[in-house]
Amino acid sequence: MAQNMGAASSSNDEGGSSREQDRLLPIANVGRIMKQILPPNAKISKEAKETMQECVSEFIGFVTGEASDKCRKERRKTLNGDDVCWALGTLGFDDYGGALKRYLHRYRESEGEKVNQERVSTEEMEEPTHTNPQPRNYLD
Repeated sequence: MAQNMGAASSSNDEGGSSREQDRLLPIANVGRIMKQILPPNAKISKEAKETMQECVSEFIGFVTGEASDKCRKERRKTLNGDDVCWALGTLGFDDYGGALKRYLHRYRESEGEKVNQERVSTEEMEEPTHTNPQPRNYLD
């Protein structure tokens, strides 16, 4: 399948192959992810990497398209993690949607902690720019 698409792309001299490359995840990243689950001495053929590259790219496009449709209907321009979780559930990938929701929640918590830590560090480093004024008596 990847060979046929590559042949069609290479016959188009107007940059068709660059558009195809833009649509696919980088093959090095796909290979690196595949290797994580395999024993250290295992090898992965180029054909296997290309097949997986095509499949995961198509899957991501499918889910993103569904999430994008939802955003368009809601007149929003920004697609977020919640939209992707919703799309996974809508498309029947409930197990993935639940796992992604849990990951997204933990990610947001950790990002919130980082922001709070940075804010505290910045506040500790800043000199006060004013002295505390005397309390006002609003009854006068």
